[in-house]
Amino acid sequence: MAHTVKSKKQLLTRVRRIKGQAEALERALEAETDCSAILQQIAGIRGAVNGLMAEVLEDHLREHLGPDAVDPRQRAEDMEQVVSVLKSYLK
Repeated sequence: MAHTVKSKKQLLTRVRRIKGQAEALERALEAETDCSAILQQIAGIRGAVNGLMAEVLEDHLREHLGPDAVDPRQRAEDMEQVVSVLKSYLK
């Protein structure tokens, strides 16, 4: 069973919270809210997305690259996928 399936409920809760934050940001922009409040909302969304990324990444590393990963070729492929995602995410 994939790690995202095992923690599906928790991950969806986090995603829904981020969605709510993004919708609140949209409303604030529509209402021409003060820029400092907008910046604070953006920082909150970024923190929430970073937390989600860290959680999924940690689970992925533990499941696919941990000591129970048996096939070295598959492990190398998984490592390349992680490196590619990290490079893209950190741009």
